[in-house]
Amino acid sequence: MKSLSVALALIAPAHAGLRFGCSSLTTQRLDPVVEPGANPSAHLHHIVGGNAFNATMTGDVGTRGTCTTCEMSEDFSNYWTAVLYFKHPTNGSYHRVPVTNNAALAPGTKGGMTIYYTQHDFFTDDLKNQPIRAFPPGFRMTVGSPTTSTLDQAKGHIGLRYNCLQTTLNRGPEMVDFPTKPCPGGIFAVHHFPACWDGKNLDSPDHQSHMYNTITQDGFTNAPKCPESHPVRMPQVTYETVWDTTKFNSLWPSGAPNPFIWSFEGSSGYGTHADYMFGWKGDSLQRAMNKSECFYDGCGSITKQAMSVANQCTVPDMVGEDTEGWVDHLPGRA
Repeated sequence: MKSLSVALALIAPAHAGLRFGCSSLTTQRLDPVVEPGANPSAHLHHIVGGNAFNATMTGDVGTRGTCTTCEMSEDFSNYWTAVLYFKHPTNGSYHRVPVTNNAALAPGTKGGMTIYYTQHDFFTDDLKNQPIRAFPPGFRMTVGSPTTSTLDQAKGHIGLRYNCLQTTLNRGPEMVDFPTKPCPGGIFAVHHFPACWDGKNLDSPDHQSHMYNTITQDGFTNAPKCPESHPVRMPQVTYETVWDTTKFNSLWPSGAPNPFIWSFEGSSGYGTHADYMFGWKGDSLQRAMNKSECFYDGCGSITKQAMSVANQCTVPDMVGEDTEGWVDHLPGRA
């Protein structure tokens, strides 16, 4: 079950988990998980979610947020990844790649990401055998690493993959690295997070060791049993981002190497990574995870908002850095 499982879930009945869109909130050089307090952080990020986002985020984020760019109005979490750039093959200048909408999201969603919280897989929640515990306030984690530099290392990051889109529904096979030719529908990036928690730590020095990944294959598959060291089964969190590379296809010479690059300056797609900052209000996520045989919206267990309302949510520019248009270096990488 790889990309096909998602396409089937969008056109056929699915019965487990949450799937919803979050419009883009901001694009800034801030990273309150890996570089708390740093303004600016080392590289540029694309962020969605609640307006409590800041250079430093501690405690219960859900109590501080007053709005969110997500369709689920009780979700003040923040979700972010590095930013994709196009590097001009002739003059070496850079241009930010815009984000566009994924398929089957609420009308009015602007760019952003598609967020999933699954209990088991798309077709069953298996709650009788595998109850799910929501993340506690203050929880955060990352997946992947910008220092990943070899194919073998990248293959080891199960669930961090790319697709060369033909259309938003015709995704083609998942790949470990960037596509090697222009994609008619853009480049699709997916980040699957681990689902087993040690039950003690809201974070860890590397922002990953408090979690454990038992998944051995890509796609939306159930995570096998958690180990004794990380015994608590959490929701499987996934991000999907559609990078609209189509405007640059005509600038990619036939047969030339991939011209796309992450904002941390990795020369391949191996270093893809993502950060998660939990911020659901009260017991809202737990209510949704307790809901059996329900897909998309928790079947009434949590409150949705119109994306016209979500799109009014903003945060200030805390870095004061112009990242639009053609630039001679990546932000923070001069």
